Amino acid sequence: MAAPPPVRLSPVAVSLAPAGAIARLGLIALATDLTLERDAARLIPGTRAALHVTRVVFDNPTTPENLLSMRPRLTAAAALILPEMKLAAIGYGCTAASVVIGSEAIRDAIHAARPGVPVATPPDAALEAFAAIGVRRIALLTPYLPETTAPMVAFFEGRGIEVVSAHCLGIEDDRDMARVTSDVVSAAAEAADAPEAEAVFLACTALPALALIDRLEQRLKKPVVSANQALLWRLLHHANLSPAPGAWGRIFEVAPPESPA
Repeated sequence: MAAPPPVRLSPVAVSLAPAGAIARLGLIALATDLTLERDAARLIPGTRAALHVTRVVFDNPTTPENLLSMRPRLTAAAALILPEMKLAAIGYGCTAASVVIGSEAIRDAIHAARPGVPVATPPDAALEAFAAIGVRRIALLTPYLPETTAPMVAFFEGRGIEVVSAHCLGIEDDRDMARVTSDVVSAAAEAADAPEAEAVFLACTALPALALIDRLEQRLKKPVVSANQALLWRLLHHANLSPAPGAWGRIFEVAPPESPA
């Protein structure tokens, strides 16, 4: 049997694109999440940015106890996102867990692996969105159980946002939350709204709400903010980027206030 021919190096010079040519965003998603990556694909401009996703173990149901159990897993999850490469920001993709764990604890856990990288969470991003559009009173819709919705109300109330109406769908599994139909989400948002509410917040990164926001804003005559929309809005601003073309809601007409990483 004849020996294979020797392998030769190509004489063509190899050039590499600059390391900073694309803004790289990190995302920690729940192992069970079905929605956030799809929403990110719609919003993030692919020619100028890239999203790099890792997953963190999560066990349903979405009770405060199960959500809190993710805290010690966040450092290892963050360490898996492009080690030693520059990231414009990292988002943590769980609204309810961000509330029960706490923003500072989440930042500390992520910074243990990626020091200095800005960290965004859905409820903090929503607060920044409310500040940017001048909202102090909201109607709240969650897909959660009542015991998971109550901490969400307390979170916003504790930060100067009056929750004038709070509705929940009573779903315990986030995979089922991702399968709620557009008609149900729209009807529930309208039912949750109240005349004195200046905006409606649709909690949960699993809830498929992004495509409905423009239509709901036109119908309700007020801003509608969803967890995924707010989180991606904040991540894009960390990267100094505008969203991909589309009708993504009023918050994309404003910039977030300056905030710490």
